[in-house]
Amino acid sequence: MSKTTVFTGTGVAIVTPMNQDGSVNFEKFRELIDWQIEKGVDAIIACGTTGESATLNDEEHVDVIRVAIEQAKGRVPVIAGTGSNDTRYCIDLSLRARELGADALLLVTPYYNKTSQRGLIAHYTKVADEVKMPCILYNVPSRTGVDIKPETYAKLADNPYIVGIKEANGNITSVAKTASLCGDKIDIYSGNDDQIVPILALGGKGIISVVANVLPDKTSEITRRWFNNDIKGACALQLELLELMDAMFSDVNPIPVKEAMNMMGLNVGPCRLPLCEMDEKGRKCLADVLRRYGLIA
Repeated sequence: MSKTTVFTGTGVAIVTPMNQDGSVNFEKFRELIDWQIEKGVDAIIACGTTGESATLNDEEHVDVIRVAIEQAKGRVPVIAGTGSNDTRYCIDLSLRARELGADALLLVTPYYNKTSQRGLIAHYTKVADEVKMPCILYNVPSRTGVDIKPETYAKLADNPYIVGIKEANGNITSVAKTASLCGDKIDIYSGNDDQIVPILALGGKGIISVVANVLPDKTSEITRRWFNNDIKGACALQLELLELMDAMFSDVNPIPVKEAMNMMGLNVGPCRLPLCEMDEKGRKCLADVLRRYGLIA
């Protein structure tokens, strides 16, 4: 089978809004999806790190994916985060997402128990072969303790259902080697907002973005400029947004982005424990950055 690119451009790793009692605010979630699409994002990624997938129970996880698909109404692809450190559980959740109509899956590397590179190949091959739908591998070693090596990507790229990578290891040299080894057999997306243009320059297809939650139009404009051959304009906008991108990681993601959205009046509620509110100094610094970008008065 020939591989299909899931999306080109900017995908938002969308937050999961919460009510004050900690339940999922599905009404607000639908509003956010409409707003993101109206502002020009090219894909919705539900139940990723930024969507607090780690603290969603099974029913909530499935419901968030279902609502994202319902609300997107086919206007943009919906990519469902279904990764796990338990291969069997990952397959079960992925099959649920496929039944709901997800366009692709985002599969984080196994965490805590971790695994070897051989184990990664076995895990991802087993999942892809069982679910038989487009899979984007998510490499974020700062959280999982596992780093997918370029040589491992090269082996996995031969699987017809493994179509993409969300690369958040921060290592541009590693991304270059992956691109060299895999060629056009796998699409690469930046998993870090501050590396959109560098990864595009290595042949990447776009970004799965945190900062797009607060500034979807300008984040999307970076990739739009790039693919319209306005390389200088894309670089300029990447640098213009750098301070805001850094501010979104001034505390553990998604604490700052949810705090920023609440300051902007988007009312996405709190994070779930063990993630807690920013301290007063952090909030003041974040507010100062938002003011400089004209996002709050």
